[in-house]
Amino acid sequence: MSTQSQIYGGAFAESVFEAQAVFRTLMDCFARPGTIGRLSTAASPPPPLGGASGAVALTLCDHDTPVWLSPALSKSAAPKWIAFHTGAAVTDTKNEARFAFFEKGAAVPGFDQFGLGSQEYPDRSTTLVVEVEALEGGQPLIGRGPGIKNGIVIAPKGLPDVFLDLWTANRAIFPRGIDLVVTSGETVLCLPRTTKLERE
Repeated sequence: MSTQSQIYGGAFAESVFEAQAVFRTLMDCFARPGTIGRLSTAASPPPPLGGASGAVALTLCDHDTPVWLSPALSKSAAPKWIAFHTGAAVTDTKNEARFAFFEKGAAVPGFDQFGLGSQEYPDRSTTLVVEVEALEGGQPLIGRGPGIKNGIVIAPKGLPDVFLDLWTANRAIFPRGIDLVVTSGETVLCLPRTTKLERE
C-alpha cells in the first residue's frame, strides 16, 4: 500500500454514525471502568497504529485537541493520517497534548510528563491511548471506585511493568491526573483517574 493511500484511506465509511457508535462505547466503558467494550466499527490506520486506537482518534480528536505520538508512530504515516481525517495537530510537547497514542509494545513514559490539568481545570489533562497485546491474560489487578459495584478484575497483557506504580501516583493527585484508554484489536478498556488499582 502506498503512503498516499495510507494517509487518505482507512477512516470510517459513515463518519457521523460510526463516530457516534465509538463514542457511546467509550463513554460506557468510562462509566463502568474495567469493562471491555467491543467497537462495532473499524478503522484501518497506517501501521503501527492499531484499529481501535485509530477509531478513538477519529472519534475524539479534532482541531482543538493537540496530539502527541510515540516515536514509532511519529515516524510512520500516522501523523498525516490523523491530521487529514481529524484536523488535529501533532505536538512534540507531551504536556500540551490532549491525547497521546502508543502502539503495541511502545515504551510508556511517566504519566507526570503529560498534561495533568489543574485544581481549577482538571479536565485540561492528557488522555493516554495505549495499545497492548490483549485485554486479558496479563497481571490481574483489582479495580475499585466510582462505576464499579464490588470490585472488578482487569488483566491487560502488555502494560509496562511499572504501570501499577505509575497509576497509584496518578490517582494520588486527584482531581488532577491522566485518564487511560487501553486498546487491543477491536476492543477497548477505559480507566478514569478515579479508579483505584491494586494487585489481586
